[in-house]
Amino acid sequence: MELQNTVKEALNALYHHPDDTLRMQADRWLQDFQRTLDAWQVADNLLHDATSNLETLIFCSQTLRSKVQRDFEELPSEAFRPLRDSLNTLLKKFHKGLPKVRTQISIAVAALAVYVPAEDWGDGGIVNWLRDEMNSHPEYIPGFLELLTVLPEEVYNYKIAARPERRRQFEKELTSQMEVALSILTACLSINELKEQVLEAFASWLRLKHGIPGSVLASHPLVLTALSSLNSEPLSEASVNVISELIHYTAVGSSGVVAVQMPLIQVLVRQVMSLKALLKDSSKDEEDVKAIARLFADMGDSYVKLIATGSDESMIIVNALLEVASHPENYIASMTFNFWHSLQGILTKRDTSLPFGNEASIEAERKRRQGAFVPSYESLVSLVSFRVEYPQDYLDLSHEDRREFEQTRYAVADVLTDAASVLGGDATLQILYKKLLEAVARCGNGENNEWRPVEAALFCIQAISNYVSVVEAEVMPQVMGLLPKLPQQPQLLQTVCLTIGVYSKWLDSASIGPAILPSLIDILMSGMGTSEDSAAAAALAFRHICDDCRKKLCGCIDGLFHIYHRAVSGESSFKVAAEDSLHLVEALSMVITELPPDNAKRALEALCLPVVTPLQEAVSQGPEILNKKPARELTVHIDRFAYIFRYVNHPEAVADAIHRLWPIFKAIFDLRAWDMRTMESLCRACKYAVRTSGRFMGITIGAMLEEIQGLYKQHHQSCFLYLSSEVIKIFGSDPSCANYLKILIESLFIHTTRLLTNIQEFTARPDVADDCFLLASRCIRYCPQLFIPSEVFQPLVDCSMIGITVQHRQASNSILTFLSDVFDLANSSMGEQYLPIRDSVIIPRGPSITRILIASLTGALPRSRLEPPPLPR
Repeated sequence: MELQNTVKEALNALYHHPDDTLRMQADRWLQDFQRTLDAWQVADNLLHDATSNLETLIFCSQTLRSKVQRDFEELPSEAFRPLRDSLNTLLKKFHKGLPKVRTQISIAVAALAVYVPAEDWGDGGIVNWLRDEMNSHPEYIPGFLELLTVLPEEVYNYKIAARPERRRQFEKELTSQMEVALSILTACLSINELKEQVLEAFASWLRLKHGIPGSVLASHPLVLTALSSLNSEPLSEASVNVISELIHYTAVGSSGVVAVQMPLIQVLVRQVMSLKALLKDSSKDEEDVKAIARLFADMGDSYVKLIATGSDESMIIVNALLEVASHPENYIASMTFNFWHSLQGILTKRDTSLPFGNEASIEAERKRRQGAFVPSYESLVSLVSFRVEYPQDYLDLSHEDRREFEQTRYAVADVLTDAASVLGGDATLQILYKKLLEAVARCGNGENNEWRPVEAALFCIQAISNYVSVVEAEVMPQVMGLLPKLPQQPQLLQTVCLTIGVYSKWLDSASIGPAILPSLIDILMSGMGTSEDSAAAAALAFRHICDDCRKKLCGCIDGLFHIYHRAVSGESSFKVAAEDSLHLVEALSMVITELPPDNAKRALEALCLPVVTPLQEAVSQGPEILNKKPARELTVHIDRFAYIFRYVNHPEAVADAIHRLWPIFKAIFDLRAWDMRTMESLCRACKYAVRTSGRFMGITIGAMLEEIQGLYKQHHQSCFLYLSSEVIKIFGSDPSCANYLKILIESLFIHTTRLLTNIQEFTARPDVADDCFLLASRCIRYCPQLFIPSEVFQPLVDCSMIGITVQHRQASNSILTFLSDVFDLANSSMGEQYLPIRDSVIIPRGPSITRILIASLTGALPRSRLEPPPLPR
């Protein structure tokens, strides 16, 4: 009694005390109380107590429900029957009123049934027990109906801490009692005021994987009641749920399923199709229209394989789905989008299982089916294209509403690509071009804000770019010719720039490409100066054009450099962000790749000039100022060098550039080695220089290795190991570099093994562990002659044994990959000759390694780490 009073006092404080601190204390106490063994009895007593108020009843019903779900196994086995009887009494007590309490008790009884096998429950299991209770106490039927509704739902409730095998057994028990449950529900249909509740319970039971044939269900009283309720006013939500579940249950898989379920499918289709006229009935409530649209969408998704045959009957369903797609509300129209995607997948894939004889017949049938749906997809393109149009009040929308609008645009873009895969990109383009012409005509008439339809049409044309052939010569020249004439409104200009970018391959192939490229590049320059969004789109489009049209642009390199200098200098009116300027660096780098070597060298110098100048200035200001600069002021320029070295594919020119730049790089290495962000950026730039230049780097590579070797001992930056991996990959097999590399790897590995002496160090430095063992694997593959006989091989194996179980995915995988490479040494080039050395290290450690690996398999590592090792990097 004392504990019951304390619970009541805590609840009173939680809901009514003015002091926030006391309310929080009461809340914490109540949460802790719910985890105690006493909570069982206290909650049960207070639920039976006639003086308990609503707050107490709700809390105690929730407590009892969670205790059954989570903690049932802490009770002795003999407690089951008293608990069941008490819950049954409570279910009867609250059969009217207090629905929150009744629901919690119903869920508690259902959870109890998940734990207790039917033979232990007695009375033939819970469904038969429930039937007997309803027969004996008809006055409590409403409460028992709620229990019958939640019962099958608890099969999939994983809050219940039942063992998997018992959960599967419970599902089988309920499925075997399906007919009993349906007979109970059928009997309850005679009580008119319970019809809605009966249908909800029926829908719940239909979610089980039952095996009742469609021919039986087609004439079942519950199904007939649900079908007739579809015509009620207002539309019965419960009947819609039932029909939806029946549609899912009859979803077409194999041909055998079709034969068994066809009687029910025919009944469902006929009844749902009778609702088609209501889709356009202005007097209907929007929720009713939404429910009807949901049924059509369910029907399309479930019967898409039947619909794909292109029969007259299936086209009636498709036309209804087009009506749903035409609904002005996006969330209703979008219900059909999955159907159009699934249908195009069936229509466009080569299905050799079609029963039409030889391959020629199969192909002819595929084309017939595809042709049958051409008008539908043509209509679909027109129906969805307007949905991407910017709303008039776009600038006033909340962040969430803007995000929802963007998601709608992406969804429509997906639908358009589905249509293009059926119709062909060129045919889809023709439809969208007509929309564009109509919009441009309105825009040209000076009507207010009429840029929006133009932008919408261009967005759609942009969405299908991958499906438009590069030889299309009828529409695309007209589209490109229109672009310079459009108003330079920021959002429209952004889409214009993106459209130019996605059609860069077409521009390269088109005969008019060279003639129109200058005007299109002018548009991109306007985009760079209009807004941040249009600048980002223009920079991306610039990269696409320079990538695909690089040969055509070699002759106007000076003009491209003018744009590049304006964008990266930050001194012009351009609004290109630092991240987006990397697109321009990449763009010029790809064009320079097409130049002859002498011209490329001069162009590369010009490309580097605006990037190196600010770094030179930073270094010249002296160590004290350079050390205080934010990393961002340096990395923005160093990252541009990384792109230059990555995309200018002239090894000698890049090697010459890195040689000239090395004094600046060395100064930053020396003065900022403590700064991880700057070092990562600089090592990335050096990595690409090594990768592109290869053996042309000559003396610079020696200076670079000496630098990172010394700095790693002082600052332990993992990126030095990462850069060394790239050097090993390029120079590992070069005998002239053997002395350099041997000193490098011994120095790096000796220092790393001194850092990583226990699992705590691995946990604290997972990036060092990751890059260290990646480097070790590279050494095994590219220079085993330097690594295996060295003094560091044995300490590194010992180090790997310490770190195998580190709880860090990349580090653990790198260690496991290293050990795998050691074990598979005989399979690597030149590896066999080092087997005696390998064996002398591994065999004495074999028992320890085996124990560690078995521990890893049995729980020391998560399951994701037990997959096959990644491919060599």
